[in-house]
Amino acid sequence: MNLYEHTIIARQDTSPQELKKIEEKYSQIVKNLNGKVIKTEKWGLLNLSYLIKKNKKGNYIHFKIEGDEKLVSELEKNEKMDKNLLRHLTIKVKKFDLKTEYFNTDKKKEDKIN
Repeated sequence: MNLYEHTIIARQDTSPQELKKIEEKYSQIVKNLNGKVIKTEKWGLLNLSYLIKKNKKGNYIHFKIEGDEKLVSELEKNEKMDKNLLRHLTIKVKKFDLKTEYFNTDKKKEDKIN
């Protein structure tokens, strides 16, 4: 089994309920194809470097996935048809960094207090 980091960007006007459905949908696709979601991170609403389909911001969801190439191609096929998504990116990695959370908002709040 290969290890992948998979990030999707949903439109900025997507509601929290829709984001939860998107996360569950793609997690279920992974499970149906004998893959395993190791970790899911919600990075939240972040600025985009440039306009994508008239959006300045996007809601980021990051998955750490264990699976094969068929799983990745099936994920990407479904994401191309999803109107709520702006972009997706999959990267094959050798091992996961499960300790570091780059976009953890609680950590940012702690840094401001100290």
